[in-house]
Amino acid sequence: MSLEADLVAALAARFPNLPAATIQRDRRMSVEVPVGDLLTVMGWLREAQGYAFISTIAGTDEGDDLAFRYFMNDFGKSLITLVVKVPKTDPRIPTITGIFPGAVFYERELVDLLGTVVEGLPPGDRYPLRDDWPTGMYPLRKDWRPEMLNGIYEEARNG
Repeated sequence: MSLEADLVAALAARFPNLPAATIQRDRRMSVEVPVGDLLTVMGWLREAQGYAFISTIAGTDEGDDLAFRYFMNDFGKSLITLVVKVPKTDPRIPTITGIFPGAVFYERELVDLLGTVVEGLPPGDRYPLRDDWPTGMYPLRKDWRPEMLNGIYEEARNG
């Protein structure tokens, strides 16, 4: 069996209610995870399967939903992507900083750029948008347009 097939079998045995993982190619696979199971699955992958790194978190606007892709890997293992979808009307996800403390900056990006509520995210500075960026404007959402900023920063430009 391949590394990927072994992991698919282990995921299915440990989490029988998850959709089947998809092997995309050698050393690359993904699985959709309900938001309520994210921390349990991620913790198991880290502790029981040795996935010690979170490479990044990518957030996308998929119309009615926001999707978050957590890219996990370790040396010699397949890259596994956990995909979580939540409704755009209530974009809440739990922080993963208890498992991967370095994810704090990725999660701050999700807050600033997509308007995600990351429950349990430690307090801190905004990232990556400037401190005076207008509330409620999320530049990675499909309904956001640069023209929405017209007039907001005029004083600073004409200053």
